[in-house]
Amino acid sequence: MSTSTLYDRDFYAWANEQAGLLREGKLTQADIEHIAEEIESMGKSEKRELVSRLTILLLHLIKWQFQAPKRSKSWQNSVEVQRISLDSHLRDNPSLKSVLDSSISEAYRVARLEAENETGIDKNTFPVTCPWSFDQMIAEDFWPEA
Repeated sequence: MSTSTLYDRDFYAWANEQAGLLREGKLTQADIEHIAEEIESMGKSEKRELVSRLTILLLHLIKWQFQAPKRSKSWQNSVEVQRISLDSHLRDNPSLKSVLDSSISEAYRVARLEAENETGIDKNTFPVTCPWSFDQMIAEDFWPEA
């Protein structure tokens, strides 16, 4: 079975085969094109993880600010977990800091829509752009007021 066919039929087997070839220095036998695609995909996955965590954090900060009477320990814990996870993710992937502004913008657009769905508050009530800096968002003592 060719390497490309194995890639299409059994990704796990292909990945193990390619890892073995790379470890043995058999670059000419390795499926370089698919390896490059998978590495790029892994990078995109790390950025998606950043946006996802930012979205959850922003959603709960919006709810915290605009639904003060409904504040709960669950929201507080979610915010704290996302702050810790974001800090860890950025320490593991420091180059993601270069896309932080665009990631915050993307995450805030989604968080704003999700906040409308979860709260029943019209999205136009929320600021159009993210009102907080990244440093504010991840500061453990930052809790937006109503």
